Order: sequence, then structure tokens, then C-alpha cells
Amino acid sequence: MKTKLLTLLILCLSVFVSAQEFIGKAIYKTSRKSNFKIDGAKSNMSESQIKEIEERMRKMNQKTFILEFDKSTSIYKQEAKLNVPQPKKGGITMFGGNSTDVYYKDIKEKKFVNKTNIMGKGFLIKDVLPKYNWQLTAETKHIGNYTCYKATISKEVDKKSMEVVDGKLENVTKKVTVLTTAWYTTQIPVSNGPSTYYGLPGLILEINDGTTTMVCTEIILNPTDEIKIEAPEKGKVVNQEEYNKISAQKEKEMLERFRSRDGKGINITIQG
Repeated sequence: MKTKLLTLLILCLSVFVSAQEFIGKAIYKTSRKSNFKIDGAKSNMSESQIKEIEERMRKMNQKTFILEFDKSTSIYKQEAKLNVPQPKKGGITMFGGNSTDVYYKDIKEKKFVNKTNIMGKGFLIKDVLPKYNWQLTAETKHIGNYTCYKATISKEVDKKSMEVVDGKLENVTKKVTVLTTAWYTTQIPVSNGPSTYYGLPGLILEINDGTTTMVCTEIILNPTDEIKIEAPEKGKVVNQEEYNKISAQKEKEMLERFRSRDGKGINITIQG
């Protein structure tokens, strides 16, 4: 009897240690619908220039991200790639988003640290994690080899769109209700997911909020390569509200600079 109890104790201890050391990596392919619209009939751009912008926007909105996670913390960042400068054509200059962003989550402590930048200036956003009131359903589907369950959340958000009409760049904000759909698997028992998302009984493998879609294409559990999950440190420390104010001001300054150029060339900055 003592031998059986000792064996059971060792087995339970092994499971506990294994759970504590649980670590993994998930690769996500993301795509995003653009809110940028051009009135071709009234703008000063040719049809070929408009098509060029649309194609560049499409490619810019297709990215690969990596989520490194353990039981309670994670790091989410864009896959590192060599950035090759694109030549300026037809007075059009395109700038990508912040590919150096790092989003750190500590689910146990309910906090996050987001390393980002605005026009080359680094910021470190430290704040509490957003709350998600997920509605769980019994609907399932398979993503790769994993059985996933559907969960949804509905909330009102500010939707921003930029439009170029008669050579002027306008930024319009509207209140809209967004339905976000997540697919998570209990086969990977971590309450985490891509970007800011978390809070479900398993790893989120797919997210769609009507604008952005994130789909997991590969999962590596307990990889041989060492993974260090540490909060980023460099940048001016601000909370989310302070950062939003700074971002809005910089966006306003960018629009004013564009207007002062009398429509000579177009510079587009896509954040996020």
C-alpha cells in the first residue's frame, strides 16, 4: 500500500512539474481590411497610382506574428524580416506599421506591457489587461489537428477611417458595434491568445473582429530552442490613456503636414 501511495505521489509531482514548465510557440498569419479609401474620380492621382496603393496596402496588411507563452505569461511580436526600402514612384511614399512592437501579457497579475513607437519615438505602455466578457458556445470546428470551440464578444468601439477626397486627407471616427469571434482549443490548456486576447479555457487559435483575422498555422510545444518570456524595458513609460492622447496628437500633426503640401505626394502611415 505504501509503495502504491509513493508511486502515485511521484506521478502527481511529475505532472505538476511538467505543468509548471509548460511552454510553447504559436505562429499566426494575420490579414486586415483597410479603412483607407480614395475617391479616384476626384483625386489628383492616376488609376495606376490608385492600384499601386491598393496593392501595397494589401501586402502591408498581411503579416506573420509569433506568440511565445507559458502558463501565465506571453510575448507577441511580428516575425523579424529584413526591411527593404521601396523606391518612391509617382509621388507616392508608403510607410509600414510598427514591426518592432512587442506585447507582453501577465495573465496572473492582470497586466500588460506594450513596447511601441510613434514616428521613431519609443514608448512603453504599462497598464491593466482589458476585460473580455466571452460568451461560450458548443459550436466546434477543427484548425489543423486541434478541436476548437467558438466564443464571441460584442462591444462598442471607435472605428477610424481615412479618406482622400479632392486632394485632402480626412480622418473620420464613428461608433460601431463589433462582434469578435474566437476559436480556442482546450487541448492546449493556457488561457492566452494572439495580440491582446486572452481569458478562454484554452489557447485561441483564430480571431476575427470583422476587420482583422488572425489564424494559427503552427504550434510548437516545449521546443528545444530556449524561450525567454520577459517584459520589454526600453521606452518612455506611459499608461494606455496617455498613449492614446499622444497618438491622436501626432496623427493630427501628420494630417496638417499633408494638407500643407498642397496634395504633392501622399504619405500613408498605418499603425498596429
